[in-house]
Amino acid sequence: MFRGPAEDRQAIAELNGTYADGVVRKSAATWGTVWAENATWDFFGNLFEGKAAIVGFWEQAMSGIEAVSFHCVPCMIEVTGDTATSRVQTQEILHMKDGKTRVVGGLYEDELAKIDGAWVFTHRKFGIVAEYNPQEG
Repeated sequence: MFRGPAEDRQAIAELNGTYADGVVRKSAATWGTVWAENATWDFFGNLFEGKAAIVGFWEQAMSGIEAVSFHCVPCMIEVTGDTATSRVQTQEILHMKDGKTRVVGGLYEDELAKIDGAWVFTHRKFGIVAEYNPQEG
């Protein structure tokens, strides 16, 4: 369901665009702007707490990736005042530095807050929905 003011939902959709742009360009400076200072990220059951820890882990994870194509589509955004929840489907093609390729479909489950007039993620939970590794047949 999409509920709440259209301008807030648009800003949250654009926040996801900024996230994707940071991933594709492997730019921690861009990618890091989407997080609240005290955010948490549940990445496959590993919980990272605080923006600095989240960005630090992401930079480490991205260091093994040569190139990535990352698309995300918000499939639910529900805004209530200065907080929101969303679900975002992703499609990724990752070309790893070891020469392997991964194709991943994932799902983010998000909590967001509007802080100083800007939407940021306060909590993201990521899980893989489907994955294909061409080299594995």
